[in-house]
Amino acid sequence: MYEKFSPNVEKVIKLAHAIAREYDMEYVGTEHVLLAIQREGTGVGAKVLAKHGITETGLRAEVDRLVQKSMEDTWVFGRLPGTPHFKNVVAVAIEQARHLKSKEVCTEHLLLGLLRESGSVARQALNSLGITHSNAVQDILTIAANPG
Repeated sequence: MYEKFSPNVEKVIKLAHAIAREYDMEYVGTEHVLLAIQREGTGVGAKVLAKHGITETGLRAEVDRLVQKSMEDTWVFGRLPGTPHFKNVVAVAIEQARHLKSKEVCTEHLLLGLLRESGSVARQALNSLGITHSNAVQDILTIAANPG
């Protein structure tokens, strides 16, 4: 894997599991990771969300709307719901951390991984709330240049 996950990422992963249980899910999906980044609240990923005015209530409402829509689509078209690609997000987060020359995978790398996961609830929620991969990268660089 990677040298090290930051303490914030370890906390986010634990929170994502707890949030998945709150939703009575048997898997951890991208939506749970996104909600966990926001709930953890102190990492750069959470700061990017806050910079865009995204609150836990608003984010949860958007995730719930998208999950409900996906369930309705599944019923109408008879498709089985697919498991979100949590592994892909972690792999992309590791790649982003390496690309940004970080010594550990941090919440901002998870956020970038979520924004790269095509078709995921997290990416749809972020995009509909105005966050794209390119503006997230710019926000991360700005926050890194002006910590505090």
